[in-house]
Amino acid sequence: MAIHVEGLVAIILFYLLILFVGIWAAWKNKNSGTAAGTDRSETIMVGGRDIGLFVGGFTMTATWVGGGYINGTAEYVYLPGFGLAWAQAPFGYALSLIVGGMFFAKPMRSRGYVTMLDPFQQIYGKRMGGLLFIPALMGEIFWSAAILSALGATLSVIVDMNINTSVIVSALIAIFYTLVGGLYSVAYTDVVQLFCIFLGLWVSVPFALSNPAVSDIGVTAYKYVHQEPWLGSINPSDIYMWLDNFFLLMLGGIPWQVYFQRVLSASSATYAQVLSFLAAFGCLVMAVPSVLIGAIGASTDWNQTSYGPVQPKMKEESDMILPIVLQHLCPSYISFFGLGAVSAAVMSSADSSILSASSMFARNIYQLAFRQTASDREIVWVMRITIFVFGAVATAMALLTGTVYGLWYLSSDLVYVIIFPQLLSVLFVKGTNTYGSVAGYIFGLLLRISGGEPYLKLPPFIYYPGWTEQVKEHPLTGAIEHVIVQKFPFKTISMLSSFLANVAFSYLFKYLFESGSLAPKYDFFDAVLTKHSKENMDKTTLVNSNNIVLSELAPVKPRHSTTVAAGFVNKEALSDEDTSPNSSNNEHD
Repeated sequence: MAIHVEGLVAIILFYLLILFVGIWAAWKNKNSGTAAGTDRSETIMVGGRDIGLFVGGFTMTATWVGGGYINGTAEYVYLPGFGLAWAQAPFGYALSLIVGGMFFAKPMRSRGYVTMLDPFQQIYGKRMGGLLFIPALMGEIFWSAAILSALGATLSVIVDMNINTSVIVSALIAIFYTLVGGLYSVAYTDVVQLFCIFLGLWVSVPFALSNPAVSDIGVTAYKYVHQEPWLGSINPSDIYMWLDNFFLLMLGGIPWQVYFQRVLSASSATYAQVLSFLAAFGCLVMAVPSVLIGAIGASTDWNQTSYGPVQPKMKEESDMILPIVLQHLCPSYISFFGLGAVSAAVMSSADSSILSASSMFARNIYQLAFRQTASDREIVWVMRITIFVFGAVATAMALLTGTVYGLWYLSSDLVYVIIFPQLLSVLFVKGTNTYGSVAGYIFGLLLRISGGEPYLKLPPFIYYPGWTEQVKEHPLTGAIEHVIVQKFPFKTISMLSSFLANVAFSYLFKYLFESGSLAPKYDFFDAVLTKHSKENMDKTTLVNSNNIVLSELAPVKPRHSTTVAAGFVNKEALSDEDTSPNSSNNEHD
């Protein structure tokens, strides 16, 4: 396999640029936050909480506009039978950012949380926080693995580069600058990467459009030329499935640590909302060249190109339509520039997910659940180790697992049906407790898995109304596969069931304990009766004797465990939650 030298040089230049910016950002901001007394570990997780509108808007946009976003949008526009009507990611994620900015950004930022899991551990306890960490971690790791896998395939298409080598080198660079600078390096490299994506794809589009093999995309949008029109359509029987997937993107796109890491790094609650709205606009703008490239792929007579007479969809290469268009419809120097843009897009998402996963583990699992007396230096080292470990796991999955996309689809569904209703409850429903949280978790998990997952060959054990069986034949091998398609919106129903179970069981157990129907000794989670205490008392100080007088009590140094709850809340920020934006700009965490 011959390596294209020009392509390899272009990739090396892009990677060196991103690596340089990552190291420069770490050096530039090495003392940020320390003047205000902020821990180094918190600075790595959320910066100095001084991310401005320019960098913040770019980094939040880049979190969504990754390799999966631009490749996936182009793929669905290209696919016959789907088209633009089924390319839901641009509008779904844009609305997700708008909803997140309107309802979730302000309460999360104004309360001074450090990670998305903080409110869960504050209200539901450390055990429930650990349970909710599992789907959150799965989502981040599988997402990183999926986009690294996509990068390997993309590079192999254009540069004829070994997939394993390209994935490992890309992952190592992202891991290195994330290790060095934390959120600052991730944020500043996102600015460069987003610029590369925008410029790289827009430079490629005019050359691809002017290729003689490409028909007028205005005509192919409505008429059958080389394949079905790329605007696509939605069959009446598929409308509920379409809505289910759309709500999955719109609402399931909110409860991700990559999103809240940006929200919590904003300099104020108002800025956090504005960043979300800016990113929503950015997502729509960045989707335009991907839509055009997908339309170009659907309008091409591939027999006139170097690709050959067999169309990409017949070779099971629809998911790589973007790099295929860049390679076969553009001059080589343009395709290499576009390839650099794609690889930059992948790294902009991979580094964010790896940092998010390590932040949640270091703070919510290691520090708050196991080592409450851990020093700041210890937490920093735990973060560095887990950044490397989670990055290595994602890389290994990208190289060794053939079902990485199936795992990501399932884990993103679990984020939607489990974490979103929990986040809704913990922020907006007063009185929910650990018992309701556990019930909601179980309901959501069982109902989602019951619907099956075709990508993982996981058969359903509940056949929802409207299900159909499709027979798929592999175009190259001729292998026959029977797939069950659930057209009922069971994912959204699972999410709603999880939410209702949380609320119902919370109030049920609250009533049972407070009315005396259940004895206090059965409050295993300390979730109802202990809420009446205004102080977080260490259980080791509780005694049964009523005869102790104050003069008999020796002075005791407070234990760290008694003050863990205070670590979740920024009291100064709380005081300005409902005040003017001017006061929120003076927050120091």
